Amino acid sequence: MSNLFDDFRLEGKTALVTGAARGLGKAMAEGLMEAGADLVIPDIEIEKARETAEILRERWEGGVLVTKTDVTDKNAVKEMTDKTLKEFNSLDILVNNAGIVINKPAEEMSFEEWKRVIDVNLNGVYLCSREAARPMIEQESGSIINIASMSAKIVNNPQPQASYNASKAGVEHLTRSLAAEWAEYNIRVNCISPGYMRTEITKKFEDKDYVQDKWIEPTPMKRMGEPEELKGAAVYLASEASSFMTGHSLVIDGGYTIY
Repeated sequence: MSNLFDDFRLEGKTALVTGAARGLGKAMAEGLMEAGADLVIPDIEIEKARETAEILRERWEGGVLVTKTDVTDKNAVKEMTDKTLKEFNSLDILVNNAGIVINKPAEEMSFEEWKRVIDVNLNGVYLCSREAARPMIEQESGSIINIASMSAKIVNNPQPQASYNASKAGVEHLTRSLAAEWAEYNIRVNCISPGYMRTEITKKFEDKDYVQDKWIEPTPMKRMGEPEELKGAAVYLASEASSFMTGHSLVIDGGYTIY
């Protein structure tokens, strides 16, 4: 008789988490490694990625590979995937976490700024998913986890971020589309849509007057989430515990989108 918790274990699996040098990506990467996976940390901030890798190596068993990767560069993404396969012989889990936001009114945003947000947040997800899917199709298994946002479903208030909202809505629908296309290969594609989380980015806004009134008060749990609170969701979606789940957006927002 199998143990329920065995389904959450990831020994023998390789997980690649983009943008894992810090913040949400770092927390989810640690959760996957704690569950037994070998880890790949591609990040444009290579020195910070190396620091994170050392911390994870000290805490958990398993291999860690660091690569300097710009997720908007198709050649760099292919090189990242090739290095992963060379180091670990498989790619079983992809977490598309790399993302940026530019808070600027739409009429003031340059087209270059708009394109930058879409390139990182949406095109980067597509490029990484496409490259990861190729070995996953060959091995007929895999789990892709895209990090969207509650901003895919609502318009944030009061900060103007049309490009971010549009990019995350695109990530959610890309998730459903890829889930439908790749289900026949036993590849599951889901996404996590966080609410306001206490990361390096949001900490910069904590002294703003609107944070309490517009972010915290409308959240039923009356606080922001901590990055570590995404660990369980990442492990669940990466593992056999979610084997019949695909095309789903898992909203983790303290209840913000209830109303």
